[in-house]
Amino acid sequence: MISQKQIEDILKDYHWMINSIKILNSSLQDAGEGLTAQYGLESSLPKAKGTNGDPVFREAVRREKRFSVIDKYRYKVSIIQDRIPLITDERETEVLHWLLEGKSYRWIGMHMGLSDRHIRRIRDSIVEKMSDMSHLSKTS
Repeated sequence: MISQKQIEDILKDYHWMINSIKILNSSLQDAGEGLTAQYGLESSLPKAKGTNGDPVFREAVRREKRFSVIDKYRYKVSIIQDRIPLITDERETEVLHWLLEGKSYRWIGMHMGLSDRHIRRIRDSIVEKMSDMSHLSKTS
């Protein structure tokens, strides 16, 4: 079960997590290209025993850690995406859209002609609906 605090945190981080997923996917797409060729003096030097001295192995480990970060972000983003249909009120839908775009409460309030305090109350309603598990069974 996802708590309201977890939903709040994911909503707050959603925008940059989506951007990170896109950037990490494109940067890791060519994983390992160009790492195996060594030229010059380095190619003639003795290689370290084991895997710690292998730059290709270390790069693979580094990239594998980044892939696990992508998986974690994807999981968190999917929590919100799976719950978007629960938000049916027009104001809530509009606030949710702008929150997912990374806009501040103040910006959203100015855009909608509401106070940032009112935007926070709407966000609280969104979080409550998204964390209420009984709604999920109705949409499945």
